[in-house]
Amino acid sequence: MLRRLAPEIGARGSSLAWLGYLSTTGVYGDHQGGWVGESTPLAPSTRRGRWRMEAEAAWQALAAETGLPLHIFRLAGIYGPGRGPFEKVRQGTARRIIKPGQVFSRIHVEDIAQVLEASIARPNPGAAYNLCDDDPAPPEDVIAHAAELLGLPVPPAIPFDEAEMTPMARSFYAESKRVRNDRIKKELGVDLLYPDYRSGLAALLAEET
Repeated sequence: MLRRLAPEIGARGSSLAWLGYLSTTGVYGDHQGGWVGESTPLAPSTRRGRWRMEAEAAWQALAAETGLPLHIFRLAGIYGPGRGPFEKVRQGTARRIIKPGQVFSRIHVEDIAQVLEASIARPNPGAAYNLCDDDPAPPEDVIAHAAELLGLPVPPAIPFDEAEMTPMARSFYAESKRVRNDRIKKELGVDLLYPDYRSGLAALLAEET
């Protein structure tokens, strides 16, 4: 799409005050549970991550050429209304897949919205921001907590090597990292509504009931 519309988008560079591209923390690749920040070199290990890295580079090149006020937002795993674990837990299809050392970062959709709003209010063309909460955690912990909130049995643990998964699902376990979010707090003044998955899941359940 960018290749096709680049001339039209670029021609509007001088008339725009803000432009955002939503990317993914997958561009950082695997860090075996270590921390990454916006200055960490991009080294994606999945095809989706490479596509996103290439898209970021294409937008940055267009911005450099035309003066577009580009801001890049690297999103962790998104959850929110309709995108939480409760339904699978209720249906008995949720699985606690255990891969030692595996951690993911997450972000509630309402916090994504407030970061974008804060960036629009304080434009800083050329900036890249990580969007995630303060509590990277193993995925099995999130499922277990969701079950506890519902008062239902915690799904049994399944070793990663024994789990039946689609190639797409398995690819999410190819990378493990903890993502820093200091920049959205210091530069944009963001105070996360849901700084960890516990507060986010509690809010989702309260909205449902």
